Amino acid sequence: MPFLRPLARLLSALASLLIAGMALAADLPALVANLTTGSFGDRETAIGALAASGDARAAPILDALAAGQLYVRKSDNTVLIGKPDGNQLALTEAISGKPAGSGSEAELDRVRVNNRLRGVIEAAVGSLTLMSPDARVRREAADALFKRRDASSLAALDQALAVEKDPRIKRIMSEARAASVLASDAAPPQKLEAIALVRERGDRDALGVLQAIASSSDGEVKAAATAGAEAVRQTLGAWEAAQNVWYGISLGSVLLLAAIGLAITFGTMGVINMAHGEMVMLGAYTTFVVQEVIRTSAPHLFDASLVIALPLAFVVSGGIGILIERGIIRFLYGRPLDTLLATWGLSLVLQQAVRSIFGPSNREVGSPSWMSGTFQLGQLNITYGRLWIVVFSLIVFATLILLLRRTPLGLYMRAVTQNRPMAAAMGIRTPRVDALTFGLGSGIAGLAGVALSQIDNVSPNLGQGYIIDSFMVVVFGGVGNLFGTLVGATALGIVNKFLEPYAGAVLGKILVLVFIILFIQRRPRGLFALKGRSVE
Repeated sequence: MPFLRPLARLLSALASLLIAGMALAADLPALVANLTTGSFGDRETAIGALAASGDARAAPILDALAAGQLYVRKSDNTVLIGKPDGNQLALTEAISGKPAGSGSEAELDRVRVNNRLRGVIEAAVGSLTLMSPDARVRREAADALFKRRDASSLAALDQALAVEKDPRIKRIMSEARAASVLASDAAPPQKLEAIALVRERGDRDALGVLQAIASSSDGEVKAAATAGAEAVRQTLGAWEAAQNVWYGISLGSVLLLAAIGLAITFGTMGVINMAHGEMVMLGAYTTFVVQEVIRTSAPHLFDASLVIALPLAFVVSGGIGILIERGIIRFLYGRPLDTLLATWGLSLVLQQAVRSIFGPSNREVGSPSWMSGTFQLGQLNITYGRLWIVVFSLIVFATLILLLRRTPLGLYMRAVTQNRPMAAAMGIRTPRVDALTFGLGSGIAGLAGVALSQIDNVSPNLGQGYIIDSFMVVVFGGVGNLFGTLVGATALGIVNKFLEPYAGAVLGKILVLVFIILFIQRRPRGLFALKGRSVE
């Protein structure tokens, strides 16, 4: 009957697979036994045979062999994997993976390997894991084989490429195959194709492969490898510049957070607040206290600790800012030197108060899981912590702009800034607006402290490291101009990061300060000068 023929073929294929599986299961003990006998050369042959078997159980056995954790029990010649467990070894049967109790090294013979065998094992494990059902394992295996550049892995790569469905992993496997071709005795045309593929990869590993080929080849292969290496260097140079720009944006976001509150108190009120850094410090210590309470009372809320700390830090720093304005600053308007000295003395008082309460040492502030780790964008390395700080600084900036332009408080603040007598004549309570404005600037500094607690040491001196930079940002961008503060923070952050590799961090900051001094000589009002009555 016609429909029976396909069924017969299917049953035949299943029977073949079953027989092959049984044969493989029967061969695996013999292959593993060959690892434990003979010379290093014999073990190299056994490693190759084990890798060629394609059995997933071979990978942990080879890993244990490379780590020096493969043993043979003297009493019954059983091959075991032994991992340190106190004074004993926790034993597992190498083939079945079943626990085999514990034992001492005196009862076992370690299967020894040398550096050459470790390299062979690395390539063999890479070949085995190319067929893993886990996409991450396959990708890591292909990357490892690219760096290894072993001609013996060509067959395994061809087999894996034939069945791989993921285009990104297939691309990495093709690059690994190209690196293996360059390490083989392939004809020049094949090597030229492989060089073109490696060149397109464009990372440091590709540069290493091309440099090795250029130094060990001649003729057109050497010329192509040399040209490819130069092209990769140019690509890496462009990515390095992009990485510095990202670092600069990251630093600029930190400067923006630290300076944006100062842009309100100094830029719009004209108050030189030397205690602004201590408002940042209080925000950081608020974060520390919140995390300590969560650790002891509700550990499951730790990932939400920063979200909880943000409003509390704003209230703490903003409340203290209002008290400072009502208790000290309001008596010193129009006396900038007195204001500077008073707030500088106040900063010392706040630092000493924090030392008395929390001690002089640094305090640990943990990072939630969503702020931990790194990812790559092309050749850019981006940490989640820095990325979230950039996003947070932009959110704070946008919120402040909306508050100033779309709320009654913002309208009153702008009115008082531009013409205080006229604002008072129109019924605006200017002393109340002054207090709220100073509190708003201090509260934003507290938010900056929450963010800075993730990238800097939380100590009584935390704010001192940012006060000078904050003034530079505000003056450079334009006193009283928030967009100028944004541009100034970003520009100074990028310039700092480009200067650091050549001049060092300290000299780079000095050069930036000298540049700002010279710049202010030409443009006293900064990049974006205010116009109208506010200039007066």
